[in-house]
Amino acid sequence: MPDVDRPRPPEGDWLGTPFLHFERLGPIAKVTVDRPERRNALTAAMYFGIRYAIDHVGRDDALAGLLLTGTGDVFIPGGDMGGEQVDNWGAVHLLGMDTTPFEAVRNAPKPVVCALNGLTQGGGMMIAMLASVSVASERATFRAPELFRGIADTNYGQILPRQIGPARARDMLLTGRVVDAHEAERWGLVSRVVPHDQLIDAAMDVLAWCCRTGPEARRAVQRSIDGFYGHYDKMSMEDSLAGAESMEGITAFAQRRSPSWVPEALRLDGRL
Repeated sequence: MPDVDRPRPPEGDWLGTPFLHFERLGPIAKVTVDRPERRNALTAAMYFGIRYAIDHVGRDDALAGLLLTGTGDVFIPGGDMGGEQVDNWGAVHLLGMDTTPFEAVRNAPKPVVCALNGLTQGGGMMIAMLASVSVASERATFRAPELFRGIADTNYGQILPRQIGPARARDMLLTGRVVDAHEAERWGLVSRVVPHDQLIDAAMDVLAWCCRTGPEARRAVQRSIDGFYGHYDKMSMEDSLAGAESMEGITAFAQRRSPSWVPEALRLDGRL
């Protein structure tokens, strides 16, 4: 593994960050998010590393599919909103929507299966929805907190209502409601829930079955499903990410307080 004191971009099976581990398990690639000291929060390089891994698997004739999972009790909570990032080889230029993994997951040329081992929110929940199949541990939880950060996540506004219906999407997006694994399965947020100690085996079995399907036929079906999701307002989201409201939301999160737009009588101690 390269020296973390000298960050460098992805190359081969190195995903550009010490916090993503790439393993070859026969024809299956397994990527594990492993940053427990920050609860698996994704740095810019980690976001890009997941995108790179999908492209890397897609180009490798020895690999048929990708399994993505996390460590401990967290899958992916979204992006890191503070703290030193030792993998910062690309600086802020990696934070744009062009370099995040969502489109890559959605249009992956080979199956991507997520094994959701715990907390799944923000960018992690988006990845889980767009994956070929997501298998959740009974311990997994789901949340979309972007509006509490002042981020107009139009990708969520487009995808989530089509995944679980408009009423439930409004509930999750406007209230920050936490949904447990079994409720997520009933809603169609994920398709399978399994006992925690069976998660990886179950997800590997799902991926194996996906890899047995005809590649060209699978991609044709995938294009049809992709059309159901439609297109999101990318320009508005980019404007929001660079705007004053999201800067205040991110600052408030880092300072463990309610953002300034919350009426004083409604402010809570700690993060929203």
